[in-house]
Amino acid sequence: MKAKGRYDVSGLVEAQFEPGSRGRVLRNRLGIAGIREMNRVEAVSLQSAMDAFFRWFDEDHRFTAADVRDMHRTWLGEIYPWAGEYRRVNISKGDFPFAAAARVPALMLEFERVMLARSTPCRASDGTSAVEALAKIHVELLLIHPFRDGNGRIARALAILMAAQAGLPQLDFSPIARRGKDEYFAAVQAGMDRNYLPMAGIFAALIARSLAAT
Repeated sequence: MKAKGRYDVSGLVEAQFEPGSRGRVLRNRLGIAGIREMNRVEAVSLQSAMDAFFRWFDEDHRFTAADVRDMHRTWLGEIYPWAGEYRRVNISKGDFPFAAAARVPALMLEFERVMLARSTPCRASDGTSAVEALAKIHVELLLIHPFRDGNGRIARALAILMAAQAGLPQLDFSPIARRGKDEYFAAVQAGMDRNYLPMAGIFAALIARSLAAT
């Protein structure tokens, strides 16, 4: 994810890259400079973190912005010093800018009040309402992009936990990683106009695939 902005952020650790990484790996506590090794370490840590999340958050839990920060810190705290902290750099994907860093704290409070408080615990009475809740939460969290890195994976972790609250099987996001990246990002962008239907379609397909696999 590309960092950008009009202010000098060179003094921020989150804006720096690991020496020897050729600008591909963010500065980290482990001194890892290879992207493949960092991907492996992050994946192993996320798997362990997910086990903790399932212990912490039961079917009655109402998620908060603090929970999202704790999840991020639990996953990446041993890797990055800024884990669990809202980003202070502006970031974009291609020509698409995510929320300005200065607005992230206020946006996360609003996200908690308007989205998380209304949609969690995810007690959807039918599959359609579960899909709608998952799509809205997912899109809005990704548009805020509260952290320097790992936003997509934290958003997907939250979706998995919400799906579990709704009695759905664990969601498998691998189709997105393999073939559906462009469709997925287009669905996130559609959320700028409060259009959650594209993301709802993606979640409906993921749920159907997960149900078929059980």
